[in-house]
Amino acid sequence: MKTVKVSAAALNQIPLDWRGNAHRVSEACSAAQANGSTVLCLPELCLTGYGCEDAFHSPGVLDQALKTLVELAPSFRGILCNLGLPLRVGGAVYNVVAVLVDGEILGFVAKRNLAGDGIHYEPRWFKPWPEGVVTTVDLHGKSYPAGDLIFDIDGIRVGFEICEDAWVGDRPGISLAKQGADLLLNPSASHFAFGKYEIRERFVLEGSRAFGVAYLYANLLGCESGRAIFDGDTLISSQNSIVARGDRFSYRDFTIVSAVVDIDGNRIARYRQASYSPELPNRGNCVTVQGFSLLSPKTVHNQLSPSPPDTSQTWEDSKSKKCEEFWRAVSLGLFDYMRKSYNHGFVISLSGGVDSTAASCLIYLMVKSSLKEMGLSGIKKKLDYIPWISSVKNERDLIKSLLTCMYQGTTNSSDITRTAATEVAKTLGVTFYDITISEIVEAYERLIGGAIGMRLEWNTHDLAKQNIQARVRSPSVWLVANIKRALLLTTGNRSEAAVGYTTMDGDSSGGLSPLGGIDKAFLREWLVWLETEGPFGQNSSLPILKLVNDQQPTAELRPLADKQTDERDLMPYVVLDRIERYAVRDKKLPVEVFANIREEFREHYNAEDLRKWTERFFILWSSNQWKRERYAPSFHLDDENLDPKTWCRFPILSSGFGVELEELRKIDLKARPKKEKK
Repeated sequence: MKTVKVSAAALNQIPLDWRGNAHRVSEACSAAQANGSTVLCLPELCLTGYGCEDAFHSPGVLDQALKTLVELAPSFRGILCNLGLPLRVGGAVYNVVAVLVDGEILGFVAKRNLAGDGIHYEPRWFKPWPEGVVTTVDLHGKSYPAGDLIFDIDGIRVGFEICEDAWVGDRPGISLAKQGADLLLNPSASHFAFGKYEIRERFVLEGSRAFGVAYLYANLLGCESGRAIFDGDTLISSQNSIVARGDRFSYRDFTIVSAVVDIDGNRIARYRQASYSPELPNRGNCVTVQGFSLLSPKTVHNQLSPSPPDTSQTWEDSKSKKCEEFWRAVSLGLFDYMRKSYNHGFVISLSGGVDSTAASCLIYLMVKSSLKEMGLSGIKKKLDYIPWISSVKNERDLIKSLLTCMYQGTTNSSDITRTAATEVAKTLGVTFYDITISEIVEAYERLIGGAIGMRLEWNTHDLAKQNIQARVRSPSVWLVANIKRALLLTTGNRSEAAVGYTTMDGDSSGGLSPLGGIDKAFLREWLVWLETEGPFGQNSSLPILKLVNDQQPTAELRPLADKQTDERDLMPYVVLDRIERYAVRDKKLPVEVFANIREEFREHYNAEDLRKWTERFFILWSSNQWKRERYAPSFHLDDENLDPKTWCRFPILSSGFGVELEELRKIDLKARPKKEKK
């Protein structure tokens, strides 16, 4: 029996962090060597970082990547490993993995399929490598093969699918299997999105089954370059089953999983496939190594023995999977963004409403989960650039030091929101300030009213009087953030971004928008879940959130007698979110959107209101693109992102769907569908 012990490692890298990236690569390699692995799969572009963007075109960056590769290579003794980097070949730049065996560079495998949709922009920086092409590159006076390669290591064949290569129909694994591949390695940089993990698991499992190979998958980990969050998932599949999987959303520098795979067992499965048709003779793209064996000693064979199935439940099995993924992804993203930008914590303008409360809870969960995984000593090591971190003694000290919240009341603020903000802050254990800004607001109104010669009144200056309150809150909370050298978070959500329901340079002020990628309807559901159930294994349900969840969302910028609510200003959030999905994600025009929501909500809202809300959405969407261009960076969470820099582009100036809205207004509503609300 031929067995090989293999490992896959996730790395938390930083673009252009040459020393740090190399150190984490070395640590993962040492861990694999220590556990007896002879094969290690590392993530895509792990030497440079995946998110270098246009720096990939810098000659100095390309040179430094090769220099780092040469310096690291000798440490990879006794193991086969891949190191990802950009590489110049024939006047173009390619996304490649350098394949190392026993400390020697064997060659470079280039990525054939580039991710160019949504958040990915690879075709801007790299060229796709053509199938079947092999050339050579010179490095320090020595030539190495580069291109579409397979490696024969003393009789065991190893091939590569680099991230997007495995997501396409004509994946390289098909050709590699026909060339007798025994091991397929997938170095990836696949960003997190809801439900995406299950897709990765399927193509890893199917790749193993269909190609008759052991399949290794290694992803990046954490918030690498600011917007994308990486799960850090690691998977190993062999003989039609997942034999090892790593935990996702870890706070560690790297995670690693290992398994012993049966080469002969996979070969037998391939022999039995009637559809398997090997490519003969060899096409000349095989790099052969003699005198180095990947095989494990016989003492490792018993690790193949089946063990009792693990029936313990994890958060991955939760019925509230989206709620779990949301807080784990965003909390990790916040932790990484804070430490990689060298901020000393976070500041939030806590209004007592859903959004600011949700952002505060995410940081609270960040502290609890990172402490549970790394302990206080691990946290101190990660945050050793913060002067006060050494004096922190426990969880209470840490949350109080890392998060500062401030309630900024006006004459239009209610006792309900002030009480909610105060009690939530007390329960979370954050530093909390309660100030009143009414005098500052009134001073601005008197100053400007005097300058222009008129008194500002609600019946004629409604928008101006609302916005000045939001803008006055900005300098106060920025001052606190500057004093504490902390990161000010904006708390707007995606639903508000779609219709511009925010005050620029007011409640939009901040350096990061952690909720900018998620809709309001889900946030409300999530906060109820956190109130009543809470994260798996965290003992972190927060009944105090009932004070927030029982409210109707409101900006509290008009007089209390007006009973202002977000949904009165806009429309029901559940309708807004459906219109947004049809209009933005599905690219439907107003008449098509109206037809869809009329059918979907016919038992709840009348057709005239639905038409009015559809029109309102498209007008607000078109006229507020300039705001979306200015919003603070947000985390990418799904395929409904509105970030114009990474996902959803729309002209700042446009006709605003004028002709299409005219068609919407012409629809005859008299012929009402059955069961439609009158």
